[in-house]
Amino acid sequence: MGLHDVIGAVAPEWDPRIIRMTDVVPGVLINVARAATVITGLLLLLLSHALRRRKIRAFRAVVILLAAGIVFRVARDFAPGELVLPALMLGALVHYRDEFYAIGDSRTRWRAMYVGLGLVAGSVLIGMLFMSLNARLLVGDNSYAERFEHVMIGLIGLNGPVEFIPGRRGELLQYILSGLGLFTGVVTVYLFLRPAEPAPSLSAEDEDRIRDLLTRHGARDSLGYFSLRRDKSVIWSPTGKSCITYRVVSGVMLAGGDPLGDPEAWPGVIKAFMDEADRHAWVPAVMGCSEVGAEVWCREGQLDALEIGDEAFIDVGEFSLDGRSMRNVRQMVNRVARQGYKAEIRRERDFSAEELESLWDQANAWRGTDNERGFSMALGRVGEAGDGDCAIATATKGGELHAFLHFVPWGTDGLSLDIMRRDRETQPGLNDYLIVEAIKAASDLGVKRLSLNFAVFRSVLARGERIGAGPVLRAWRGLLVFLSRWFQIESLYKFNAKFDPVWQPRFFVYPSFNDAPRIALAALEAEAFIVWPRLWIPGRLKRPPKSSRV
Repeated sequence: MGLHDVIGAVAPEWDPRIIRMTDVVPGVLINVARAATVITGLLLLLLSHALRRRKIRAFRAVVILLAAGIVFRVARDFAPGELVLPALMLGALVHYRDEFYAIGDSRTRWRAMYVGLGLVAGSVLIGMLFMSLNARLLVGDNSYAERFEHVMIGLIGLNGPVEFIPGRRGELLQYILSGLGLFTGVVTVYLFLRPAEPAPSLSAEDEDRIRDLLTRHGARDSLGYFSLRRDKSVIWSPTGKSCITYRVVSGVMLAGGDPLGDPEAWPGVIKAFMDEADRHAWVPAVMGCSEVGAEVWCREGQLDALEIGDEAFIDVGEFSLDGRSMRNVRQMVNRVARQGYKAEIRRERDFSAEELESLWDQANAWRGTDNERGFSMALGRVGEAGDGDCAIATATKGGELHAFLHFVPWGTDGLSLDIMRRDRETQPGLNDYLIVEAIKAASDLGVKRLSLNFAVFRSVLARGERIGAGPVLRAWRGLLVFLSRWFQIESLYKFNAKFDPVWQPRFFVYPSFNDAPRIALAALEAEAFIVWPRLWIPGRLKRPPKSSRV
């Protein structure tokens, strides 16, 4: 119906009712019917998407628009046949009103109101300025109140009390005001109905409870500590023995890794997670969960799973540089050591606040992009209170820092790689050197296992390069190699593989195949591989990199 209204206004010959109106009130066609019909049609088109997502606000708005449309048709040109479709649609919506239950984010409502008021104020200013600059073309002596009334009425496509002398200035002002009114309505409705992205709600109390779960159950998942990212929210099981941290991106409720806590409480927290997603009409999804986690997610949430890659981890007790398979790593490490680099591995608590701040500043300087990447396997901070168990490996030469690694705890006897940065002007091999040195120092830190990077579609890359690989597998590998020009796919796989690690499969969990592209896009946005342009606001360019809990 929205498309019908838009086409009927833009191309009046397509709608015979408008042609009949032109024989009676031709002026209304331009100033009222066309503008009002276009706005109504666009509103219905915008509302249709939100209605499909079962938004209760969209339901209310569509009911009002359909009822108003019926009244307008009766008053304009009563034709019973033209009332059948809108009446049926209105009746169906009212009958199935309980199906529209999804709520929005309160921030979206207030932001839409503020933006709408700002656009209205700007439109009034433009209209008043136009009439002031063309005051000599106005008919009679019009007060500012009459001009203001003319502008406000013009924003909805009607003619106000101010008249221009014959010419095109009056018509031009009418088009300007109608266009501004249309723009204001479209932008305001879009902000009002767009997918909610609530602010992170990980409170200090939530963080303390999560740390308690990590102390008792953190050894189950190497990604558990990354749940403490400050850009996530948390939802708890009814018993409080398990939780899931998530972030809402473009209408996708995205969780990372397995649920935290007691596995017996996982079904309860997954149900709470799915209920919350359903309540807001968000698409539920999980990135990087383990095989056991994927089984529970699929069973309890009625979801599907796809293996998206493997995590590499090293058993410290079995690691050795001996043997032909480790020849390249051994040579690289020895070469770096001969050049005078020194490695040091310490817990964060052993660093001073000044040292940690200097490390973080240096990490940002070495970062290859302007945005901090990471979501499911990145903490995104160094040197904050409560992170004393994190470990840092540094490579220095002549007292100058050239590379460092940051690890987060994996239970009580493991570490998981978080940040890996080096000076790009130095030779390759420093990261290899630091990983080997961290493994050597693991026993002194009480560490038995070390998790490295995640390799996307590792099995495809590994099998696709073997002799005898089929054409489909080779083509799939070729696509991944091609995408490696922009994403670190093949390079991360090769970097991990040379340490001869144990591979742990990781899974992507989603509701249906139709939702997979949307979730994949949201995941890339969450990991900061896709960064949408934002309006720059003076005074808000730089944000404090650390929490107030430092």
